[in-house]
Amino acid sequence: MTPLRQQYLRIKKQFPDTIVFFRLGDFYEAFDDDAKQVAEACNIVLTGRDMGTGNRVPLAGVPYHAVETYLARLITAGHKVAIVEQTGEAENGLMPRAVTRVVTPGTIVEPGLLEEKRNNYLAALVSDKDRAGIAYADITIGVFAATEVPAHEARQELDRLHPAELLVGKNDADSNWPITLSPFPTPDFDSARQTLLDHFHVAALDGFGLNGMPFATRAAGALIQYLQDNQKAALSQLTTLKTYSTQSFMTLDSATRRNLELVTTIRGGNVKGSLLGVLDETRTPMGARLLREWLTQPLLDRAALNARLDHVDVFYRDTARREALRDSLKRIGDLERLTNRVAQSIATPRDVVAIRAGLEIVPKIQTLLGEGEKTQNENLSARGAPSFVALDPCRDLVALIARALVSEPPANLNNGGVIAPGYSTELDGIAGASRNAKDWVANLERQERERTGIKSLKVGYNKVFGYYIEITTPNVPQAPAEYIRKQTLTNAERYITPDLKEYESLILNAEERLVELETTLFKEICAQIAGTAPRLLATARALAEIDVYAALAEVAMRYRYVRPQLNDHDAIHVMAGRHPVVELALRDEPFVPNDIGLANGELIHIITGPNMSGKSTFLRQVALIVLMAQIGSFVPAESATLGLVDRIFTRIGAQDEIAAGQSTFMVEMVETANILTHATPRSLIILDEIGRGTSTYDGIAIARAIVEHIHNHPQLGAKTLFATHYHELIALEEYLPKVRNYNVAVLEQGGRVAFLHKIARGGADKSYGIHVAQLAGIPKAVVHRAEEVLRELETQHETNLLQSGTGIQLNLFAASDPLGDELAALDVLSLSPLEALNKLFALVEKAKSKK
Repeated sequence: MTPLRQQYLRIKKQFPDTIVFFRLGDFYEAFDDDAKQVAEACNIVLTGRDMGTGNRVPLAGVPYHAVETYLARLITAGHKVAIVEQTGEAENGLMPRAVTRVVTPGTIVEPGLLEEKRNNYLAALVSDKDRAGIAYADITIGVFAATEVPAHEARQELDRLHPAELLVGKNDADSNWPITLSPFPTPDFDSARQTLLDHFHVAALDGFGLNGMPFATRAAGALIQYLQDNQKAALSQLTTLKTYSTQSFMTLDSATRRNLELVTTIRGGNVKGSLLGVLDETRTPMGARLLREWLTQPLLDRAALNARLDHVDVFYRDTARREALRDSLKRIGDLERLTNRVAQSIATPRDVVAIRAGLEIVPKIQTLLGEGEKTQNENLSARGAPSFVALDPCRDLVALIARALVSEPPANLNNGGVIAPGYSTELDGIAGASRNAKDWVANLERQERERTGIKSLKVGYNKVFGYYIEITTPNVPQAPAEYIRKQTLTNAERYITPDLKEYESLILNAEERLVELETTLFKEICAQIAGTAPRLLATARALAEIDVYAALAEVAMRYRYVRPQLNDHDAIHVMAGRHPVVELALRDEPFVPNDIGLANGELIHIITGPNMSGKSTFLRQVALIVLMAQIGSFVPAESATLGLVDRIFTRIGAQDEIAAGQSTFMVEMVETANILTHATPRSLIILDEIGRGTSTYDGIAIARAIVEHIHNHPQLGAKTLFATHYHELIALEEYLPKVRNYNVAVLEQGGRVAFLHKIARGGADKSYGIHVAQLAGIPKAVVHRAEEVLRELETQHETNLLQSGTGIQLNLFAASDPLGDELAALDVLSLSPLEALNKLFALVEKAKSKK
């Protein structure tokens, strides 16, 4: 084997499950099975290379300047890629090489591979049957956080984060996770703790809030260890660890996020058509990422929410300031990721200039925040909000970059031209000498033509011979004696002179030295910028928050939203509420607003009405209005007074989990069981068509039992909207005092129906299913036959009722007698006299209370 082959195999042995990209000149090469995988995933030609006697190996290569494109394809195909770079000068003909980083979905730093409007999280999970620790980091912006939760809540927190890559124990890999799994040997508590102590250079972890969180400590240690093995450069960005509690935020399980289409649509997974698609009027990538975070973590703190609403309100009422601010914000780049690229020593000259351009906008933003009436209600900076106080224009950095770099630098350092004149005396001296030498060479052609009288004489350059003087063959006898013949062509001779070679050496050495010195100076400048990274990141996060407030105000003004009034009561009262997404999608007719009043006396609304009438839209709009209020947004309504909700639960739509072996009905029951187990009196429950996945009577029975349980259970009593086709359920209003019936108004004329989309008091007595089928375009013959069958069934049903002397509905919804049931269940013979007396007393008290 050749020495190069031996070098490759030594490196490959360290990364057996990773594609190795081996730098050879201007290409990254993959060999053996790696080459076959690269050729397949990247659709490039598989070739071969001789690497020793009788040792020809498969080869696939990609140009170094286009490596991002191929990395993206490989990562998407589920591969990890180890980048092997040339790390020094050749020794005995062989370049030293080493793995500089391993590219995985959670450790990507290339801008072209990242979504600028969402975080790219690397997460770690450590758990047992009771507890789970979760740690996550975004190395592109320096975020590092950890939490510890009950084991059954781990999945919903990871679903919220939706990391690009999840580190799990080697025995814990779950193929159902919709994210990249990286099985990893999770450390024990002591080694994880030591890893964190060493990383942060501290003697204790108390300051990070990890006391009493052993699983979170292990997860955080696993994440740091993974980065040490794969992306060491990123470790310098993780300067602190934030611990948090999921109890500080409204819990949203994956079903609720999906059903409410918070950040993507159910069909297609697009942002457009989701709530985020409506609210995201941000002007910066940092602001877009923060808004997405807020949407998935609604607050439970009324003071914090009112503070957010105050800031939105200021921009809402001051259109001129809002527009000027948003115009300024859109000229700021991704200051968070640019800063971290500098700190990781992967920034380009244009990245650094972009930082300067962004910082130059900050003073104007500070001025805009301080304009307007000098009152606490109008002047944002007067509020002393920490995020705004953190705005730092970093004038020292702006001055440094302006002095050090040209205003429009090249994309890389390969050919120089990055450092501004006047920044380095040494660099200016070399550049001046090079310039003088180039001027001498440029003037040489004119001078030699005049001196020799040869008008066709010319001075040229190529990479093989360097600079030369070319004289056509007929004029060769006139060549001066000091010319040294260098090359003979068909029609000309090429010459050099001692002076020309001296200036050539000066020029070439100067260019090489210029690139070396510029590279050194640029790295020094980046090191100075990296030293102020905390200031830059604080400014970036302040700008992100301002961007979100201004965006929410813009949306509120554009779509006529109002500020919600928040309180600590349980009630939800909304006047003329609208669905924020659906109202924008309507083109041919206006959206019909509806009121909602959920309070202790009207705890459960049973909503009946046909398909297509707007029941599901109404249910979702109530949930979205509550959620929007609890992220600090104005809401689509004429007015809204809301008690804070701790959780929103939804059971909407039919969806099979075929991969998990679960039918539509099973999925429905699993999700409903989760709701009944975890809801509290401060929760909001949205139920749509519960029980429809089974037989009619089973479905009705289950639906009624669920309503009764929510209504009667002493630890439940949640605010509930229950849409159903089971018209039999409207009888519950007679028996359960906190149940109210509502229906979607329908206008029926001449055998046709018109859906008014208006929620009205009272229950519906028809489903209008056949009318909906007709509207959907079902053939008329089918519709007419369905009407005949329906009439037959209704006649048969009435006959059965008369013959039995009773009705199914009456039997199903006959009022139950809890006292009678309790008496019937008593085993009198097993009671002692004292127990019997106490039981009798309790029953009497219950009877009095009921009366």
